[in-house]
Amino acid sequence: MVKYPKMREELLEILRSLADREYQHKAWLESDYPPGIESDSFDEAVHFIYDDTVLAENPNAAIGVIIEDEKEARLMSAVCQAIDLVFEALGTGVSDEEYIKSSEWTSVVEAALRALQGMESKAQEAVKV
Repeated sequence: MVKYPKMREELLEILRSLADREYQHKAWLESDYPPGIESDSFDEAVHFIYDDTVLAENPNAAIGVIIEDEKEARLMSAVCQAIDLVFEALGTGVSDEEYIKSSEWTSVVEAALRALQGMESKAQEAVKV
């Protein structure tokens, strides 16, 4: 259980977008958004993770707030480390297209997918109980 379940759902949506190359191409590059989404970009994901939460700075501080435990903190730390490596390689001022076409981007997609799977599997277990 977390203090801010709506923020957690927003985090899960961000992880879904970071884990899905097809979505990135359609939404971020072509502005072809799914129903209910008016805009989306890598920049929005970064602002949520780095500016709106403590996930990039100290994921353990988000336990009980928007993530549930140390495992989720480790998963989010891996996502942030992958994003940091992309920023180290390309800087912070390039286009979404340049980010997602970089060789470093694969690690972001993989880390986001692992985090998403770990967090969603826990939610599915909670529903079964």
